[in-house]
Amino acid sequence: MQAEYLSAAPALEESLPDVLMRIVSELHDVAYLIERIEPQLGHLHTVSEADSAERIMVLQGIDLAVQKTRGLAEFIDTVTGSIPETWMVDVTTALNLVKLADMRKALADGLRHGHSQPLGKVAGDFEAF
Repeated sequence: MQAEYLSAAPALEESLPDVLMRIVSELHDVAYLIERIEPQLGHLHTVSEADSAERIMVLQGIDLAVQKTRGLAEFIDTVTGSIPETWMVDVTTALNLVKLADMRKALADGLRHGHSQPLGKVAGDFEAF
């Protein structure tokens, strides 16, 4: 059934460098969103030394996640610079696998500027699914 759905979808061919740069933008968004969590966790008070050690490990993990996300973004950005604009890819199947509507739109149209997830929305709103 999924094969029928995918075969019925029109092919969406785009320049590979354009697609990769949208991925870079999304990765920078992810790093920023993760980074916003860290100060909130840093203010939590613990009562025992074991809790303190665990909290430090969690904060270090968050910092590592931000560094890795930014590192991936920079890697893709740098590699993309050497790819000819004429290289085309069909992103139809890949877009169908992206579950977040805002991210799917950002990866599909390439027209957005700024964050794919509005920061005001992140602060308190939620999307039921």
